[in-house]
Amino acid sequence: MSKPLILRFDDIGAETLPLVGGKAANLGVLTTAGLPVPPGLCVTTEAYRRVTEGAGLEDVLAALATTAAGDVPALNALAAKARALVLAAPVPGDIADAVRRSAAGPVAVRSSATAEDLPHASFAGQQDTYLNVIGADAVLDAVRRCWASLWTDRAVAYRAANGIDHGTVRLAVVIQEMVQPEVAGVMFTANPVTGRRREAVIDAGPGLGEAVVSGAVNPDHFVVDTATGEITERRLGDKRLAVRSLAGGGVEHVEAPASTGDPGGSAESAEGACVTDARLRALAELGDRVERHYGTPQDTEWAIDSDGVLWLTQSRPITTLYPIPRHAEPSPVAGGTGAGRTGARDPRPGGFEPEGTRIYFCFSLAQGLYRPITPMGMSAFRLLSSSVFEILGIPVADRVAGAPVIAESGGRLFFDITGLMRGRVGRVAFPKVLDVMEARSAKVLRGLLDDPRFGVTQRSLRPPLRRAVRIVSRFRVLRRAVRALLNPAAAHRDVELLGARLRRGLAAPEGSTPSRRLDHVERVLSHRIFPLLPTVAPAAAAGFAMLGLAAKALGDRARPGELQTVLRGLPHNVTTEMDLALWRLATRVREDREATSLLLGTPATELAGRFRAGSLPGVVGKGLTDFLSVYGVRAVAEIDLGLPRWSEDPTHIIGVLANYLRLEDPALAPDALFARGAAEATLMIKTLGGRAGGLRGRFVRFTLGRTRALAGLREMPKYVMVTALAAMRAELLAVGGELAARGLLADAHDVFFLTFREAREALVTPSSPGAGDRASGTGPTVFPGGTGAGGTAADRPEETALKDLVSRRREEAARELRRRHVPRVLLSDGTEPEAVGVRTPVDGALTGTPASAGTVTGVARVVLDPVGAYLEPGEILVCPSTDPGWTPLFLTAGGLVMEMGGANSHGAVVAREYGIPAVVGVSGATEHIVTGQEITVDGASGVVTAA
Repeated sequence: MSKPLILRFDDIGAETLPLVGGKAANLGVLTTAGLPVPPGLCVTTEAYRRVTEGAGLEDVLAALATTAAGDVPALNALAAKARALVLAAPVPGDIADAVRRSAAGPVAVRSSATAEDLPHASFAGQQDTYLNVIGADAVLDAVRRCWASLWTDRAVAYRAANGIDHGTVRLAVVIQEMVQPEVAGVMFTANPVTGRRREAVIDAGPGLGEAVVSGAVNPDHFVVDTATGEITERRLGDKRLAVRSLAGGGVEHVEAPASTGDPGGSAESAEGACVTDARLRALAELGDRVERHYGTPQDTEWAIDSDGVLWLTQSRPITTLYPIPRHAEPSPVAGGTGAGRTGARDPRPGGFEPEGTRIYFCFSLAQGLYRPITPMGMSAFRLLSSSVFEILGIPVADRVAGAPVIAESGGRLFFDITGLMRGRVGRVAFPKVLDVMEARSAKVLRGLLDDPRFGVTQRSLRPPLRRAVRIVSRFRVLRRAVRALLNPAAAHRDVELLGARLRRGLAAPEGSTPSRRLDHVERVLSHRIFPLLPTVAPAAAAGFAMLGLAAKALGDRARPGELQTVLRGLPHNVTTEMDLALWRLATRVREDREATSLLLGTPATELAGRFRAGSLPGVVGKGLTDFLSVYGVRAVAEIDLGLPRWSEDPTHIIGVLANYLRLEDPALAPDALFARGAAEATLMIKTLGGRAGGLRGRFVRFTLGRTRALAGLREMPKYVMVTALAAMRAELLAVGGELAARGLLADAHDVFFLTFREAREALVTPSSPGAGDRASGTGPTVFPGGTGAGGTAADRPEETALKDLVSRRREEAARELRRRHVPRVLLSDGTEPEAVGVRTPVDGALTGTPASAGTVTGVARVVLDPVGAYLEPGEILVCPSTDPGWTPLFLTAGGLVMEMGGANSHGAVVAREYGIPAVVGVSGATEHIVTGQEITVDGASGVVTAA
């Protein structure tokens, strides 16, 4: 059956998107829903296919497939070639006749691409639109130009940046009855700046909406509370330009005198506004109807004609909103990763869903994890959270679902800290903890303290004190801290023994069934890991407590940055030891000219393959084997057990090793820098002690000496956890191997795109061979689209369903990897508090938290992902956040600028230890700074400026 060339809006539904494109599909859906859409029709993608199939685009598509997204000149040249080919292609007679017959009266001719107005990418403005087109030949010409506009420079670049295959995109064309408006504009049904939902943001101008959409006019701006109809913001523009239709077709741009209204935007005055308050409320109500129909906030275009009729001319999802966190685990039926669906209205199906506006704190960012967490990694955190709550004496109803404060969004882990911020202790203590961990988050949270929605409701000090006493008593925290202060060497031995004890019990018993392996993983995650942390942490905490006491004793005798010097070259830091071990390997490799040449001239991926095959030169192969035997449990983004460890894929660490070989200046050698930092710290302790003098000076020397002896253990609790997570990953890979063998997964690694509960249910699917392994005792599971019945592989829809679920989640994770902004703090109404008060940096200066004293001027290199990253010696690393997987880059860095973190965050600590100036918590650093730009980093004042 042949595909239609023309479809009217009444015949278009969401399922026709491949035939009509995003814009036409939306207009068809809105028309069917009874919303006020001007009537029209769509020239389908079948017409585009037939016109272009012989146009010679194959060579262009092949070239685009191998062109990097950042190679703009090459992309532009290929786009121009494609446009020329499409415009030159003949239009078959039946298509031309069908288009001409559709040309009745003035119409708007709009492009509608199949990759457009999607939940994750709007493609707004990427293709062309032609207004007030009159006459059959003019309409056909406009359609041809719309087809060619699929290949505008901006459209090609946008697709390349979003990873969309150019060869899969088709273009349909909307031909719609032209509205001749008195006033028109755009409306967002949620605030695109602050993220607040149910807040209509309206821009309006006289004439056609093109002036507002294109940014050619300074429009009137309004914000309306959708729930109440209150106009909360009113700012009148000058409206100096209007776009109006010409009698013979086309449009003209008309200059108008400045508005007589209040240009300053008085909230009280509506004089001079081009839209009345009644119409603003009607617009907000219309926007709410559209949003409710789609279930997600919308970016709409509207017009009001001379009869006062309100028309909806376009609607697409707002793709830039960060999704609201949800507490419930993701549902396979919904697809994707639950809360990760961009811009979706939170359905909140089941689980802990508290009433009232909530405060969500992004734990992922606080831990230096910018990328999304895998579903299995998120399940691990849910199990860990249950352990934490049980230690606090708070029972958890469903251990696998996790503590009630756990929420997820966009693949990131959030904590609901509303209760904490409503308590007398929590609202003071938690921001103070963040001051040395994630200072910008602390500032945002303090800004919420005066909000009446988050006033104190828990005034009693007894509950938090009881919990603190319980933990201190159970884990002998004070005893361990005092023992560490009296005998640091004994504290180090204790930590080593605890680590050894943990490692002995991490593997499941030999011969365990997959279900019993899952039981083992659940026991370790929910009972064994977290109780070890309070036994490891007191020694490091005692060290930092000594630093605080020294600071109080010194008072203003210590100048800015001097106490930070004491933390340089800290011994006993497992992450520093790892970096120096890799550097020592680099020095051994450097002595072998052939091995050095191999590492410098061969891609890291190829070297990793040769390492696994055992064909690397001995000094490299054995050196890497020894290194990975100790540190192979680590990885970039290592707190997500869903990501490969270095022992599985050493590509990243081999790349870092090659980078070390490029460091030629002996004075910049990491071991020399570390030794120099340690010497500077020792000298600073002596200087500060002498400056204090007498008994006070002796006290300062003692406290700072204990700081150096113990503070390096700060990384040990995380290392203990990472070691356990690596072992649990190995157990889950065995489970994944079983599911792959049964045909339920395509690959063993796909298990990390399931949740813990889904993996267990998959093991007991009756149609799977070996389904008798039901140690968990749970019943059969029917996956979406499956029946749970037996049969051959071809007859088992649950196999395809589980693979499809994994595929959807992988695609969503890939989209989330491209997300450039994740909020530190987010409210349950969608508001991002930090965005409400964002101001443009004055004179180009960026400010953050001082993290490592010193000033450096150098070339910036913006790095969003450390895997495969290359940093020239002396370059300033600019990044969103860091974890231990990033720190090998620090050894050649001249300075650090980080969007996340506080004075005691991981990146700050390592920067101080290596003696490189650092500023952390710099909002928007990776957006304001570009690679190759020369910048100055002042680590004492927290200021970053263009040099």
